Amino acid sequence: MFGGRRNNNNNLLLCLSLLYLLSVVSNAAFNVPTTSFDDGYSPLFADFNIKRSEDGRSANLHLNRYAGSGFISSKYYDYGFFSSRIKLPGNYTAGVVVAFYTSNGDVWEKYHDELDIEFLGNLKGKPWRFQTNMYGNGSTSRGREERYRLWFDPTKDFHQYSILWTRKNIIFYVDNVPIREIVRNEAMGSDYPSKPMSLYATIWDASSWATSGGKYKVKYEFEPFVSEFTDFVLDGCPVDPIEQVAGTTAFLDCTAKKDEIENKEYSQITPRGQRSMKWFREKYMYYSYCYDTLRYPVPPPECVIVPSEKERFKETGRLKFGSIPRRHRRSRRGHGRKPNNNNNNNNNNNVDSKGLKANM
Repeated sequence: MFGGRRNNNNNLLLCLSLLYLLSVVSNAAFNVPTTSFDDGYSPLFADFNIKRSEDGRSANLHLNRYAGSGFISSKYYDYGFFSSRIKLPGNYTAGVVVAFYTSNGDVWEKYHDELDIEFLGNLKGKPWRFQTNMYGNGSTSRGREERYRLWFDPTKDFHQYSILWTRKNIIFYVDNVPIREIVRNEAMGSDYPSKPMSLYATIWDASSWATSGGKYKVKYEFEPFVSEFTDFVLDGCPVDPIEQVAGTTAFLDCTAKKDEIENKEYSQITPRGQRSMKWFREKYMYYSYCYDTLRYPVPPPECVIVPSEKERFKETGRLKFGSIPRRHRRSRRGHGRKPNNNNNNNNNNNVDSKGLKANM
């Protein structure tokens, strides 16, 4: 009896120390300049549903029965660090998706690159969930989804969400805590994103798949659904994706910028950051494609199999307790992020969300 109590106390102390570690890391702000909305972005669709602050430092995206909304960076970037502090809608948000992502699908529709952070709404009283994903050179048939919960309520205050994309690695951050790293290797080939991308933010109706596989829809009696954005960061080399040619002055300038970004503190995960990431992934990640042996009998080449993570998952990449939703394919542009029922329905690596229940 006393031994069990001692173990519980030790576990409590361990959890408290790790929470303290997360708070220390998350309060160490990245040293990056912010930009105003008008200097960095332009409306993507439904301008009437984008509400800018008077000082131009913030913008709100609205979803109502008429439309969602979205904005896009005014320039393309050849690698970079992209970030914003975001506050998500509260109350009933089932069927709502808020996305913060990079893409070049409007230039290379069939060979596009993309890095996603997508927030998935839920029933009132149930937590928001979110997923990250990566596509390179049109590799949409090889989804690289991971799904997570958060250690805080993202509707109560602003939190920082960031995407680092360099020639060497990709890191997704939440409040400066690294939650996922993809290290480039030769075996990935063109699956690693390598063409200039824009930064997007959207809110839209994904009733067909976002919550419990489409069981719960957006209820517009709770409109408007408002996602708030501030502290915009676009730290990269702006380029024209069509005119970018090796050997030009712009290319050489970008080489210097790429070197600069790769030498910044956010481009490498410190030992403390590694401990925080391990804690987050073991406690809050509830699906990973790397452990989904039904989709990928041989894990994709970027996967690093971590024994402490692997033992938590079934062969489906889902937790051993409870069911996990699979990701729905969708188009790439913010205003076109709608279900696509015509593409590759028989592809084992394309996961349809129909009929699946979200792990609440």
